[in-house]
Amino acid sequence: MPTALKIIRQSSFTATPWKNGGGITYEAMRVPLGGDPFLWRVSVAHIDSSGPFSDFAGYSRSMVLLRGAGLTLKFGNGEQRVLQKIGDSAAFDGAMPTQCELLQGPCVDLNFMSSKSLRADARILRLDQGPTALSAPDSALIFSLEAPLLLDGDAGDAGDAGDAGDAVRLEPWDLAVFSQGTVRLRRIDADRLSAPSAVFFATISH
Repeated sequence: MPTALKIIRQSSFTATPWKNGGGITYEAMRVPLGGDPFLWRVSVAHIDSSGPFSDFAGYSRSMVLLRGAGLTLKFGNGEQRVLQKIGDSAAFDGAMPTQCELLQGPCVDLNFMSSKSLRADARILRLDQGPTALSAPDSALIFSLEAPLLLDGDAGDAGDAGDAGDAVRLEPWDLAVFSQGTVRLRRIDADRLSAPSAVFFATISH
């Protein structure tokens, strides 16, 4: 089955105030487009000061540290999660009262929210020098945290990146969305990065 591959460049993300007014997030994509409530959403949030997160009851949240010295998430059930390294992540219920405490200055993080009516799985992959194939029965997301990638799908809409079916360059912090098929990806600068690089990957099923 052909793969529909779409690239959303970081430069096209839309600045959106937090639901509680405590900051700004840069929205990469939401489904349905402009929908509220939405089924799922991907955004990059700038956290400039410590404070509470917005209430997103009915959603599951995944958060990944992209930049900064780190933060501590303090949850209403007494649990805590510390994110200190690029690629550190946390998954939690959007209805859980959550306090964010910055460790040493502002941070930037990736946020993926999905309605509990969906089946969503999010994780961090560590890419080394070899190619990796990723498959999705419905929809999937790829977001590179550190290194540029080359993506090669069976066919689809490459947006501003080239003709359908051609290899597409995905820069760090760009978002790739594909559906019903397989995408092959590899690091472009694998010879310059000795350690595996972090890539966020999520699958979404109705």
